[in-house]
Amino acid sequence: MESIRPRDDQTGEDLAALLRSVLAEHPELTQKQLAESAGIPYATLNAWVTGRRGAGGRIASDDLRALADALPTTVTVARVFAAAGRRTPSDLDAEREARLLELFHELDAGQQRALIEMARALTKLPHARATAD
Repeated sequence: MESIRPRDDQTGEDLAALLRSVLAEHPELTQKQLAESAGIPYATLNAWVTGRRGAGGRIASDDLRALADALPTTVTVARVFAAAGRRTPSDLDAEREARLLELFHELDAGQQRALIEMARALTKLPHARATAD
């Protein structure tokens, strides 16, 4: 079975290549240590390193962020997401998150489901820089 390897347009790098490169540059860092630091099962990380699994849409954003946090500081969150073929989610400040939850709780169940579907659709659109919240 052929693996899908998303590429970062700027570097041509995929997640497997990025991880292999980082591990080669940091021989003191093992896959087991990296998996443990990121809170990811070793078998999962190994599958990403070998390219057996890792199409961007199948890796949870939280796992990609945890992986980026566990990698040396020279590897940015944006680079990890790009190598996985994904856009980097923006950070949500606490005030906006609280307001979003307040609004969500004011909706009935049908409206909540509609909002979730709308949010899913929004994640597929290109990011636009907003000037106001």
